[in-house]
Amino acid sequence: MSIVGIIPARFESTRLPGKVLLSDTGKPLIVHVVESVQRSTRLDRVVVAADTQEICKVLTDLDIEVVLTDPSHPNGTSRLAEAAQILGLDLDDIIVNVQGDEPELDPKLIDSAVDAFVLSGVEMGTLASPLQDGDDVSNPNLVKVVTRKAQDGVDRAIYFSRSPVPFDRDSQGVDWLKHAGIYVYRRQFLDQFVSWPISRLESVEQLEQLRAIEAGVEIAVAICPFVHKGIDTPEDYRAFCARITQ
Repeated sequence: MSIVGIIPARFESTRLPGKVLLSDTGKPLIVHVVESVQRSTRLDRVVVAADTQEICKVLTDLDIEVVLTDPSHPNGTSRLAEAAQILGLDLDDIIVNVQGDEPELDPKLIDSAVDAFVLSGVEMGTLASPLQDGDDVSNPNLVKVVTRKAQDGVDRAIYFSRSPVPFDRDSQGVDWLKHAGIYVYRRQFLDQFVSWPISRLESVEQLEQLRAIEAGVEIAVAICPFVHKGIDTPEDYRAFCARITQ
């Protein structure tokens, strides 16, 4: 059994076209992501699942493992499943799905998500954090998660939402948790998951992980403080460039 980090990399982006290859820092954005992920102590291998020959050439020239996947995939998870097939991963191999636009991701977060997944023995794992300074709980782009504590000490997800959950009706004070888009699963489960139809709640909230919740899948949640610094807009990218060139 091996633990493989796969990073879906799509060239097109509505708010920042071609962002994975932006190179104002002297190296493409996707390379910054790969270098962060490679610092995880739990991964045996890191692979990029690209959707264009252009991305593949850039990464191949830098000796970064990459596979070319169908550009028509509806989401990163579907692209991941094809990459796992191309790579010939065993059904018991653990796959870590890492977003391709988070160049400042702390690799220790990947380690924590993998550890929680392995300890719990469930079908899927992910990551959450208490809200940090500057986080707006009402922001629909900041996904919230409600968890419960299991007997093994690892939290399990109850629900994910773009709305503030739970709703603090009587102003008692809530320790909201925000969700990070890191997912851990074995290849066997990943193949099953992408074959399931879009679920009702997934369609409403536009959150893919709700497909698993509605199917009764247990999702282990590692809770670790983190600051989200994903690159979604030109302003995000300029701020990232400024931070790492200081």
